[in-house]
Amino acid sequence: MAFIVKPLVTEKMNQITEKKSNRYGFIVRPEANKIEIKKEIEKLYNVTVEDVNTMRYAGKRSSRYTRAGLIRGQKNAYKKAIVTLKEGETIDFYSNI
Repeated sequence: MAFIVKPLVTEKMNQITEKKSNRYGFIVRPEANKIEIKKEIEKLYNVTVEDVNTMRYAGKRSSRYTRAGLIRGQKNAYKKAIVTLKEGETIDFYSNI
C-alpha cells in the first residue's frame, strides 16, 4: 500500500532543507504511521532514514460568493511527514524533469 502521496516542495520546506540539508517533507496518507513512512521512503529513494516527524492537519471550511449564490465546501484533511536522512545522503526531486 502506498502511503506517500507526494513530496512537499514549497518555499517553507525549501528553507528547512537549506538550513539542514538532510530534511525533506512529504504529504502522506492520514492512516500511515512513522514506521510505514520510513520503510517506504527507504525503498523508493534508496536512502537511510534516521527520524520521521509527523503532523496532522484538519480540513478547513471555506465558502465563496458567486453569481449562483453562496458555495460552501471543505478542504481535505492531510498528514505531513518531515523525514531526516542519514548525514551525507540527499533526495533529488527534480531528476525526472
